[in-house]
Amino acid sequence: MSTHVLRCADAPVPIALAAQPTTQTEAVPDSALIDELLPVLAADSLPRLIVLGTDAALAAVLTHLMRTERLHVEVAYVPPDHTYAARAYQLDTGNSAARRALEGTVEEVPLVRDDTGTVLVGRAKITGPGGGNLAGEAYVDDTRLFTGEVRAMFVTPTLELPGVRASVPRRFRRRRWTAGRAAQLGTPAAVVDRDGVQSDRTVPRSSFYRYHEPWLLVR
Repeated sequence: MSTHVLRCADAPVPIALAAQPTTQTEAVPDSALIDELLPVLAADSLPRLIVLGTDAALAAVLTHLMRTERLHVEVAYVPPDHTYAARAYQLDTGNSAARRALEGTVEEVPLVRDDTGTVLVGRAKITGPGGGNLAGEAYVDDTRLFTGEVRAMFVTPTLELPGVRASVPRRFRRRRWTAGRAAQLGTPAAVVDRDGVQSDRTVPRSSFYRYHEPWLLVR
């Protein structure tokens, strides 16, 4: 097995990974740098890439693997803390996560992407312009999530099928998630934050859905 560590920005390097071949990159790795690593990994029939960084870093790696049809690469994630992706995929942090990245087994999990071709690994938060209320109508498969106006809409991937779940805040009530293959929103204007990266313009619609191929998560 060929293992390589992608260290994003100043992500701490656990002791278990100190001796592993490592490439340093920006907080959100550039696709050109990921391309440089792929031939190295391709030299082995079981390539494994270990991502040290934020949810946005993991999402960038998976987005590139999806777009270049390289989802056969095993991906391990060592988050700096209990990020949204760590919770969604039930992952450890620190040295415990690092040991699992080296010794863990691979599991096929749903790959969730949106209508811009960007993978979601942790959480998407959708609001109105300027962080205001979100107006419109949203569905998860055939189930209506809301119509009218809400404070925000949240979307996360799931570890198992169907792959996507969404919710909206409810006053004085525990948040209820609705799961399905796809979550779709129609709105006069919305701002989408994907894994901590906010869109630079408003959009009239947004959808997140399970891709036809899974990704290979080391757990």
